[in-house]
Amino acid sequence: MTIQQEDNEHPAEKQRGPVVLRRSRLVEPSTTDQRLLDSRGPADWVHTDPWRVLRIQAEFVEGFGALAEVPRAVTVFGSARTEREHPEYKLGMDIGAALARAGYAAITGGGPGMMEAVNRGCSEAGGLSIGLGIELPFEQGINKWVDLGVNFRYFFARKTMFIKYAQAFICLPGGFGTLDELFEALTLVQTKKVTKFPVVLFGRSYWDGLYNWLRDTVYAEGKVGDKDMALLHLTDDVDDAVRVVEEAYQAWEDTH
Repeated sequence: MTIQQEDNEHPAEKQRGPVVLRRSRLVEPSTTDQRLLDSRGPADWVHTDPWRVLRIQAEFVEGFGALAEVPRAVTVFGSARTEREHPEYKLGMDIGAALARAGYAAITGGGPGMMEAVNRGCSEAGGLSIGLGIELPFEQGINKWVDLGVNFRYFFARKTMFIKYAQAFICLPGGFGTLDELFEALTLVQTKKVTKFPVVLFGRSYWDGLYNWLRDTVYAEGKVGDKDMALLHLTDDVDDAVRVVEEAYQAWEDTH
Protein backbone atom coordinates (compact mmCIF):
# COMPACT_ATOMS: atom_id res chain seq x y z
CA MET A 1 0.00 0.00 0.00
CA THR A 2 1.19 3.53 -0.74
CA ILE A 3 0.28 6.88 0.78
CA GLN A 4 0.61 10.07 -1.24
CA GLN A 5 1.15 13.50 0.38
CA GLU A 6 -1.70 16.00 0.37
CA ASP A 7 -1.51 18.76 -2.28
CA ASN A 8 -3.98 20.78 -4.30
CA GLU A 9 -4.24 18.38 -7.22
CA HIS A 10 -3.66 15.07 -5.47
CA PRO A 11 -5.23 14.61 -2.05
CA ALA A 12 -3.65 12.08 0.29
CA GLU A 13 -4.75 8.60 -0.59
CA LYS A 14 -4.12 4.97 0.20
CA GLN A 15 -4.29 2.22 -2.38
CA ARG A 16 -5.66 -1.14 -1.31
CA GLY A 17 -5.22 -3.19 -4.46
CA PRO A 18 -7.53 -1.55 -7.04
CA VAL A 19 -9.36 0.39 -4.30
CA VAL A 20 -8.45 4.04 -3.61
CA LEU A 21 -9.13 5.47 -0.14
CA ARG A 22 -9.18 9.22 0.59
CA ARG A 23 -10.12 11.62 3.38
CA SER A 24 -12.15 9.94 6.12
CA ARG A 25 -11.49 6.50 4.60
CA LEU A 26 -7.72 6.84 4.92
CA VAL A 27 -7.43 5.56 8.49
CA GLU A 28 -8.28 1.87 8.74
CA PRO A 29 -8.29 -0.12 11.98
CA SER A 30 -6.31 -2.99 10.43
CA THR A 31 -4.48 -4.02 7.28
CA THR A 32 -5.56 -6.49 4.64
CA ASP A 33 -2.75 -8.86 5.61
CA GLN A 34 -3.74 -8.70 9.26
CA ARG A 35 -7.37 -9.47 8.47
CA LEU A 36 -6.29 -12.35 6.26
CA LEU A 37 -3.96 -13.96 8.81
CA ASP A 38 -5.89 -13.26 12.01
CA SER A 39 -8.46 -16.02 12.46
CA ARG A 40 -9.87 -14.50 15.64
CA GLY A 41 -12.99 -12.38 15.82
CA PRO A 42 -16.42 -12.54 14.16
CA ALA A 43 -16.99 -14.22 10.81
CA ASP A 44 -18.90 -11.27 9.34
CA TRP A 45 -16.30 -10.84 6.61
CA VAL A 46 -17.70 -13.82 4.68
CA HIS A 47 -20.94 -11.91 4.12
CA THR A 48 -19.45 -8.73 2.68
CA ASP A 49 -19.93 -7.70 -0.96
CA PRO A 50 -16.29 -8.24 -2.06
CA TRP A 51 -16.45 -11.83 -0.81
CA ARG A 52 -19.74 -12.34 -2.63
CA VAL A 53 -17.95 -11.57 -5.88
CA LEU A 54 -15.90 -14.73 -5.43
CA ARG A 55 -19.01 -16.71 -4.62
CA ILE A 56 -20.70 -15.36 -7.75
CA GLN A 57 -17.61 -16.21 -9.78
CA ALA A 58 -17.68 -19.73 -8.37
CA GLU A 59 -21.30 -20.18 -9.47
CA PHE A 60 -20.44 -19.24 -13.04
CA VAL A 61 -17.40 -21.52 -13.04
CA GLU A 62 -19.43 -24.45 -11.67
CA GLY A 63 -22.25 -23.86 -14.14
CA PHE A 64 -20.00 -23.54 -17.17
CA GLY A 65 -18.04 -26.60 -16.12
CA ALA A 66 -21.10 -28.77 -15.54
CA LEU A 67 -22.88 -27.78 -18.75
CA ALA A 68 -19.99 -27.36 -21.19
CA GLU A 69 -20.50 -30.78 -22.79
CA VAL A 70 -24.29 -30.63 -22.95
CA PRO A 71 -25.62 -31.36 -26.47
CA ARG A 72 -28.24 -29.17 -28.12
CA ALA A 73 -30.94 -28.35 -25.61
CA VAL A 74 -34.22 -26.52 -25.03
CA THR A 75 -35.09 -24.66 -21.84
CA VAL A 76 -38.66 -25.23 -20.66
CA PHE A 77 -40.37 -23.09 -18.03
CA GLY A 78 -43.60 -23.60 -16.13
CA SER A 79 -45.25 -23.37 -12.76
CA ALA A 80 -43.77 -25.11 -9.73
CA ARG A 81 -47.30 -25.33 -8.28
CA THR A 82 -48.86 -27.64 -10.86
CA GLU A 83 -50.06 -30.87 -9.25
CA ARG A 84 -49.26 -34.24 -10.81
CA GLU A 85 -52.96 -34.91 -11.27
CA HIS A 86 -53.46 -31.74 -13.34
CA PRO A 87 -53.81 -32.20 -17.13
CA GLU A 88 -50.99 -29.68 -17.68
CA TYR A 89 -48.57 -32.04 -15.92
CA LYS A 90 -49.17 -34.64 -18.65
CA LEU A 91 -48.51 -31.98 -21.29
CA GLY A 92 -45.19 -31.19 -19.63
CA MET A 93 -44.23 -34.86 -19.76
CA ASP A 94 -45.22 -35.04 -23.42
CA ILE A 95 -43.04 -32.05 -24.28
CA GLY A 96 -40.07 -33.47 -22.38
CA ALA A 97 -40.45 -36.79 -24.17
CA ALA A 98 -40.84 -35.14 -27.58
CA LEU A 99 -37.68 -33.10 -27.07
CA ALA A 100 -35.77 -36.25 -26.10
CA ARG A 101 -36.97 -38.08 -29.20
CA ALA A 102 -35.89 -35.13 -31.35
CA GLY A 103 -32.40 -35.29 -29.88
CA TYR A 104 -32.59 -32.36 -27.46
CA ALA A 105 -31.74 -32.22 -23.79
CA ALA A 106 -34.47 -30.62 -21.67
CA ILE A 107 -33.38 -27.88 -19.26
CA THR A 108 -35.75 -26.76 -16.49
CA GLY A 109 -35.52 -24.98 -13.17
CA GLY A 110 -35.26 -28.41 -11.61
CA GLY A 111 -38.15 -27.92 -9.20
CA PRO A 112 -41.58 -29.54 -8.80
CA GLY A 113 -44.71 -29.03 -10.89
CA MET A 114 -44.28 -28.42 -14.61
CA MET A 115 -40.50 -28.50 -14.27
CA GLU A 116 -40.68 -31.98 -12.80
CA ALA A 117 -43.09 -33.06 -15.54
CA VAL A 118 -40.71 -32.00 -18.31
CA ASN A 119 -37.70 -33.58 -16.61
CA ARG A 120 -39.67 -36.77 -16.04
CA GLY A 121 -40.90 -37.00 -19.63
CA CYS A 122 -37.42 -36.39 -21.00
CA SER A 123 -35.72 -38.85 -18.67
CA GLU A 124 -38.25 -41.62 -19.22
CA ALA A 125 -37.87 -41.17 -23.00
CA GLY A 126 -34.12 -41.68 -22.72
CA GLY A 127 -33.08 -38.04 -23.07
CA LEU A 128 -30.75 -35.91 -20.98
CA SER A 129 -32.80 -34.24 -18.25
CA ILE A 130 -31.18 -31.14 -16.73
CA GLY A 131 -32.28 -29.10 -13.72
CA LEU A 132 -30.87 -25.71 -12.71
CA GLY A 133 -32.12 -25.17 -9.17
CA ILE A 134 -32.26 -21.98 -7.13
CA GLU A 135 -32.05 -21.42 -3.40
CA LEU A 136 -35.55 -20.35 -2.34
CA PRO A 137 -37.31 -20.27 1.05
CA PHE A 138 -40.49 -21.97 -0.14
CA GLU A 139 -39.73 -24.57 -2.82
CA GLN A 140 -38.25 -28.05 -2.78
CA GLY A 141 -34.85 -28.98 -4.16
CA ILE A 142 -33.95 -30.68 -7.43
CA ASN A 143 -36.61 -33.17 -8.51
CA LYS A 144 -35.72 -36.85 -8.81
CA TRP A 145 -36.02 -37.00 -12.61
CA VAL A 146 -33.05 -34.70 -13.15
CA ASP A 147 -29.97 -36.48 -14.55
CA LEU A 148 -27.68 -33.46 -14.34
CA GLY A 149 -28.43 -30.84 -11.70
CA VAL A 150 -26.77 -27.60 -10.65
CA ASN A 151 -27.91 -25.51 -7.68
CA PHE A 152 -27.50 -21.72 -7.72
CA ARG A 153 -27.68 -18.98 -5.11
CA TYR A 154 -27.99 -16.15 -7.61
CA PHE A 155 -30.77 -15.78 -10.17
CA PHE A 156 -28.60 -13.94 -12.67
CA ALA A 157 -26.00 -16.73 -12.79
CA ARG A 158 -28.75 -19.28 -13.28
CA LYS A 159 -30.40 -17.19 -16.01
CA THR A 160 -27.14 -17.09 -17.93
CA MET A 161 -27.08 -20.89 -18.00
CA PHE A 162 -30.69 -21.09 -19.17
CA ILE A 163 -29.84 -18.94 -22.17
CA LYS A 164 -26.28 -19.99 -22.96
CA TYR A 165 -26.92 -23.71 -23.27
CA ALA A 166 -30.33 -23.68 -24.99
CA GLN A 167 -31.42 -23.31 -28.60
CA ALA A 168 -34.97 -22.26 -27.70
CA PHE A 169 -37.43 -21.52 -24.89
CA ILE A 170 -40.77 -23.21 -24.38
CA CYS A 171 -42.98 -21.50 -21.82
CA LEU A 172 -45.70 -23.65 -20.26
CA PRO A 173 -48.35 -22.08 -18.02
CA GLY A 174 -46.55 -20.47 -15.10
CA GLY A 175 -46.29 -17.52 -12.76
CA PHE A 176 -43.90 -14.65 -12.11
CA GLY A 177 -40.78 -16.77 -12.62
CA THR A 178 -41.96 -17.97 -16.02
CA LEU A 179 -42.94 -14.43 -17.04
CA ASP A 180 -39.58 -13.11 -15.89
CA GLU A 181 -37.67 -15.61 -18.02
CA LEU A 182 -40.04 -15.07 -20.97
CA PHE A 183 -39.49 -11.33 -21.16
CA GLU A 184 -35.77 -11.60 -20.48
CA ALA A 185 -35.43 -14.00 -23.43
CA LEU A 186 -37.46 -11.69 -25.67
CA THR A 187 -35.34 -8.69 -24.67
CA LEU A 188 -32.09 -10.55 -25.36
CA VAL A 189 -33.30 -11.56 -28.82
CA GLN A 190 -34.71 -8.10 -29.57
CA THR A 191 -31.39 -6.46 -28.67
CA LYS A 192 -29.45 -9.16 -30.57
CA LYS A 193 -27.61 -10.38 -27.50
CA VAL A 194 -28.69 -13.82 -28.71
CA THR A 195 -29.75 -14.64 -32.26
CA LYS A 196 -32.37 -16.93 -33.77
CA PHE A 197 -33.81 -17.94 -30.42
CA PRO A 198 -37.49 -18.93 -30.75
CA VAL A 199 -39.86 -18.52 -27.83
CA VAL A 200 -42.86 -20.85 -27.80
CA LEU A 201 -45.90 -20.08 -25.64
CA PHE A 202 -47.51 -23.47 -25.08
CA GLY A 203 -51.20 -23.39 -24.15
CA ARG A 204 -53.32 -20.90 -26.06
CA SER A 205 -56.06 -20.63 -23.46
CA TYR A 206 -53.46 -19.60 -20.89
CA TRP A 207 -51.31 -17.28 -23.00
CA ASP A 208 -53.91 -15.71 -25.32
CA GLY A 209 -54.69 -12.87 -22.91
CA LEU A 210 -51.05 -11.85 -22.63
CA TYR A 211 -50.44 -12.20 -26.35
CA ASN A 212 -53.55 -10.16 -27.21
CA TRP A 213 -52.47 -7.39 -24.84
CA LEU A 214 -49.02 -7.29 -26.41
CA ARG A 215 -50.56 -7.12 -29.88
CA ASP A 216 -53.50 -4.80 -29.21
CA THR A 217 -51.80 -2.42 -26.77
CA VAL A 218 -48.01 -2.64 -26.80
CA TYR A 219 -47.68 -3.27 -30.55
CA ALA A 220 -50.60 -1.01 -31.48
CA GLU A 221 -48.97 1.90 -29.65
CA GLY A 222 -45.64 1.32 -31.39
CA LYS A 223 -43.77 0.11 -28.31
CA VAL A 224 -42.63 -3.01 -30.18
CA GLY A 225 -42.41 -3.79 -33.89
CA ASP A 226 -43.35 -6.53 -36.35
CA LYS A 227 -40.12 -8.44 -35.78
CA ASP A 228 -40.65 -8.34 -32.03
CA MET A 229 -44.13 -9.87 -32.23
CA ALA A 230 -42.82 -12.49 -34.64
CA LEU A 231 -40.52 -13.79 -31.90
CA LEU A 232 -43.51 -15.37 -30.14
CA HIS A 233 -45.18 -18.56 -31.33
CA LEU A 234 -48.43 -19.75 -29.73
CA THR A 235 -49.44 -23.37 -29.97
CA ASP A 236 -51.34 -26.20 -28.31
CA ASP A 237 -49.56 -28.90 -30.29
CA VAL A 238 -46.45 -30.68 -29.04
CA ASP A 239 -45.23 -31.56 -32.53
CA ASP A 240 -45.69 -27.96 -33.64
CA ALA A 241 -43.61 -26.71 -30.71
CA VAL A 242 -40.79 -29.12 -31.58
CA ARG A 243 -41.04 -28.11 -35.26
CA VAL A 244 -40.43 -24.47 -34.36
CA VAL A 245 -37.39 -25.49 -32.34
CA GLU A 246 -36.05 -27.69 -35.15
CA GLU A 247 -36.49 -25.02 -37.84
CA ALA A 248 -34.71 -22.42 -35.75
CA TYR A 249 -31.87 -24.83 -34.98
CA GLN A 250 -31.50 -25.74 -38.66
CA ALA A 251 -31.42 -22.05 -39.61
CA TRP A 252 -28.72 -21.52 -36.99
CA GLU A 253 -26.67 -24.46 -38.29
CA ASP A 254 -26.91 -23.14 -41.86
CA THR A 255 -25.24 -19.89 -40.79
CA HIS A 256 -22.40 -21.50 -38.80
